[in-house]
Amino acid sequence: MKISTVQDETSSVKSFAFHDRFCANAKPGQFVMIWIPSVDEVPMSLSALQPDKSQAAITVESVGEATKALHKMKAGDTIGVRGPFGNSYAIAKAHNVMIVGGGTGLASLMPLTERLARGKNKITFLMGAKTRNDLLFLNRINELLTKVKGRVIATTEDGSYGLEGLVTAPAEKMLEKGEKFDMIYACGPEQMMHKMFLLAEKFNIPFQASLERFMRCAIGLCGTCVIGKYRVCQDGPIFSGQQLREVKDEFGHFLRDFDGRKTTV
Repeated sequence: MKISTVQDETSSVKSFAFHDRFCANAKPGQFVMIWIPSVDEVPMSLSALQPDKSQAAITVESVGEATKALHKMKAGDTIGVRGPFGNSYAIAKAHNVMIVGGGTGLASLMPLTERLARGKNKITFLMGAKTRNDLLFLNRINELLTKVKGRVIATTEDGSYGLEGLVTAPAEKMLEKGEKFDMIYACGPEQMMHKMFLLAEKFNIPFQASLERFMRCAIGLCGTCVIGKYRVCQDGPIFSGQQLREVKDEFGHFLRDFDGRKTTV
């Protein structure tokens, strides 16, 4: 595929759009494998789905060899795309939902939020980052949820925007005050998702999270993305609270490195 547009999101994050009808018609939460020629292939969540334009996008932070090489590419350059793979967020018959995102985990949550906003859902969106400059899609989320009278709460660890602290803090406060939600969706750092999982368990709220693991093949063969009895590429990346209960000894604690060895989250 040829990259159609490149957009700077933050100083270290860019979005890359490309035309492909299969990816454009993917479901919220699905992912693709992106091949950077002569470098590597890496998994990426789809951050924008535009079926009417046959266009999709990925949002990428520059953190390793492959993503740094991708960040140097421009509109018109060619990448390889495999997918979409995996399952998707279940759009439950929920009328009051909480969405919690941190860092580049917000990429996976954007198509979900846009889908939920088309229904008669009351949406509370909590987004967190280290600093104001690291907050992804802030304007996009504010514009979307303003139209549907949703609620956006931002947190930064240094207090440069919104509430100071971790994104899980206002979520916990809402639940402790008795606010009721029909579903909690989460994507971001695993420790954040683990905290939200524990809160969902405590307050008996259905929960869905998008897990991130090393993936070499995306078709269930290599085993690098295994968590308990599940393969994230095939059984996920979206897991329910019930499934996460079954792998509670690993979720939030361990993942496998590129050689398949367990390492702490």
